[in-house]
Amino acid sequence: MRIIPAIDIIEGKCVRLTKGDFQTQKIYNENPLEVAKAFEDHGIKYLHLVDLDGAKSKHIVNHKVLETIATQTQLSIDFGGGLKTNQDVKIAFESGANQVTAGSIAIKQPDVFLQWLVTYGPKKIILGADVKGEFIATNGWLKTSKLKLFDFLTQYQAQGVVYSICTDISKDGMLMGPSFDLYQQILSKTQLRLIASGGISRFEELPQLRDLGCEGTIIGKAIYENRISLKQLSQFILNQA
Repeated sequence: MRIIPAIDIIEGKCVRLTKGDFQTQKIYNENPLEVAKAFEDHGIKYLHLVDLDGAKSKHIVNHKVLETIATQTQLSIDFGGGLKTNQDVKIAFESGANQVTAGSIAIKQPDVFLQWLVTYGPKKIILGADVKGEFIATNGWLKTSKLKLFDFLTQYQAQGVVYSICTDISKDGMLMGPSFDLYQQILSKTQLRLIASGGISRFEELPQLRDLGCEGTIIGKAIYENRISLKQLSQFILNQA
């Protein structure tokens, strides 16, 4: 299982939110590159980089941060937040993203999302499934759609989607543990390569997610609040090798 730390960006700074609420913003480091290098120094190979300004303004904003991290580390970066047009996605890949995550666009403009899937290939495009209750949320979690999670996932799997990040918004930033039951259901009902996100609070949860069959897990606040150390993550990665 891939360990994928998260860096969320607002105004070029590394922040975390609680349940996606911009009013709960907490700055952890003013230099995201410093954070990314610390991850890399501990044997971590992947990064989930989220442009929260982009998510709010509906177009890519923090691509310079992406470019800086991509050119100054060897991390494989999945970039998301505010990708709404072909130009946004082009900028993200040209700035060094290895994959991009798209969620809101897959609901509002499925034809555009499917075009990206064809243009860049299913290994490059991750379907973002942010869930509130049993429904998909959009626009940086500011809105909830009428689309049910499992309908959303199975429809896109049939269209060629391979990777999906599923975030239970009720868990995100709460440090109360991930939605094991939800992930188990997704893995039993789909063949998607599932990346778990939201609520990771203790190191012991990582082997549980791996044993469930998650392809990767995104860890954010648990790292920044020192609930899970980079040394522990380094050891987990080594033990899987």
